[in-house]
Amino acid sequence: MTSILVTGANGFVGRAVCAALIHKGHTVRAALRNPARFAIAGCEVAKVPSIEADADWSEALHGITTVIHLVARVHVMQDENSNPLEAFRSVNTAGAEHLARAAAASGVKRLVYVSTIKVNGESTSRGNKFRELDVPAPQDSYGVSKCEAELALWRVAQETGLEVVIVRPSLVYGAGVKGNFIQMLNVLAKRIPLPLASVCNQRSLVYVENLSDALIACSTHPAAAGQIYLVSDGEDVSTPGLLRQLGDAIGCPARLFPCPSALLKWAGALTGRSAQVDRLMDSLQVDSGKIRRELNWTPPYSLQQGLQATAEWYRDTHL
Repeated sequence: MTSILVTGANGFVGRAVCAALIHKGHTVRAALRNPARFAIAGCEVAKVPSIEADADWSEALHGITTVIHLVARVHVMQDENSNPLEAFRSVNTAGAEHLARAAAASGVKRLVYVSTIKVNGESTSRGNKFRELDVPAPQDSYGVSKCEAELALWRVAQETGLEVVIVRPSLVYGAGVKGNFIQMLNVLAKRIPLPLASVCNQRSLVYVENLSDALIACSTHPAAAGQIYLVSDGEDVSTPGLLRQLGDAIGCPARLFPCPSALLKWAGALTGRSAQVDRLMDSLQVDSGKIRRELNWTPPYSLQQGLQATAEWYRDTHL
């Protein structure tokens, strides 16, 4: 079995990845800035004071064959930084390139970089799906910094021989989820009526346990080296369909009523929430066929199973 370093191991995805790796018999080391907050049985811990371009990775990388790089400055709705792009670049771009060069110098064979579907863009037209060969079209600072990180990693791979694998997940959900997904669950739990019954879109999601399984495949399969993979559950769902499934699962049926899309867009612009409204109304579909074909990967869980598990976690912790 390989010896794998996981950065961002204390995050929503990182904890699931570490647990899945250990379950499959891999030696796992978690790179953390605050090890005291981390406790997964069977997982080694290495303290890393910084995740930017001046980080000292030597101790964390000692004896490691593969790195799964999850840590990032994440997308935020209201960024108060005076220069958001440079703040994202310092961690997501320069930090990733620095880690890759340190990994190559330490004898690491492969680095799996968890990027974002935002590299492809923010939405797809109905019936179309994002694919790996699409020309990148990031539209915000977070997406730009991740796209630039991908380019930097390909340069490192060319110069050092480090095997790089890029993974762009669709929206990730599961136990411990935060951001927009937990907000949806909170609104459903409060039984707030939502003007979304007429929304006709399709969104790709990926259950965190499915993403973890895909990242393990990318870490170990010989064919993954030098590839980009888009990952999803493979079952798309509309916003009203998602709300209805989640509402039923947590015992708080969704209260949806129709509203003209133009009025919703106007309300979003008026309240400064255009981006949030767009995400609820627009389609974003992912073609995950490449990873299925090349790595013989199949999601272990269906969309229904993932949503049910997420709902059970929410009921246990929030209701």
